Amino acid sequence: MTKVGPILTVVLAIMALWYVACIPMNVQETLTAAERAGAVVTPDNARARAEVGRFSLMLQNTDTLSGSWSVERARLPAPHQIVTELWDSTWTEEVYGRRGIVNSGSLSNKSLIYHGWVTLSATVVGFAIGAGLGVLLAVGIVHSKTMDMSVMPWAIVSQTIPIVALAPMIIVVLYSFGIQGLIPKAVISAYLSFFPVVVGMVKGLRSPDAMQLDLLHTYNAGQGATFWKLRLPSSVPYLFTSLKVGIAASLVGAIVGELPVQRGGLGARMLGGSYYGQTEQIWAALFFAAGMAALLVALIGWVEARTLKRMGVQA
Repeated sequence: MTKVGPILTVVLAIMALWYVACIPMNVQETLTAAERAGAVVTPDNARARAEVGRFSLMLQNTDTLSGSWSVERARLPAPHQIVTELWDSTWTEEVYGRRGIVNSGSLSNKSLIYHGWVTLSATVVGFAIGAGLGVLLAVGIVHSKTMDMSVMPWAIVSQTIPIVALAPMIIVVLYSFGIQGLIPKAVISAYLSFFPVVVGMVKGLRSPDAMQLDLLHTYNAGQGATFWKLRLPSSVPYLFTSLKVGIAASLVGAIVGELPVQRGGLGARMLGGSYYGQTEQIWAALFFAAGMAALLVALIGWVEARTLKRMGVQA
């Protein structure tokens, strides 16, 4: 309860601010809807209202502001509208929809579950590639001064390139070689996830102090024995911390990689919502992606806890 209380307080505060922010953000759409329903609004035409500030419109039409929380195609949808969209695009679509898994035997391409699965597939593959590459690079950097001075600076420079600009280039280049579908998105995910793993793993492999290294040298331990018995076990906490960052970055990379392709996935879902002004769809996809990221990080945390327990590390 000591943990739930502060979290619940912050969530409620955010929700309250969100509902308040909906009023000025949606006031134009609210007054337009009220005018179509026969209500008297001030000013009495949309062109005149476009020249008036939002807060001024709020003060002149206080009796119609409650409609700000139920506007169709709102600039800022209310939280309950997003929850409704999440429910409709998951449970309702899959259970009652004509294309849903209950009626068709496969996931509906209108469902967030289907698009989430497409994104998750690219995320997991890209994360596996990026994490594996990151670990290998970290081992090489720690054991080779040449790699430390040559590879590490380039790894840092690579992260300064905007992924939004790089993603279309990767997709076009791979497509020219006949590679499309899951792999290009996985490459983009790997690009974003390998750097946190490299940095965390290098820090972990270098975490043993001089006294510990001297002790192994006293026992005549070689470089391989030092790695397996000291450096690698010492790096495990650092590795899992970087993996948590890497899996979230990998999910972002998969979503960005879906924007140019638009063949399914949460990124394509968000882009489709922006084309047709369906802001509830955009926000629902965002929250679905956030939930996926939280579950993936929690899964890595679960593996971390059991791994450290097996190693004898006290929580």
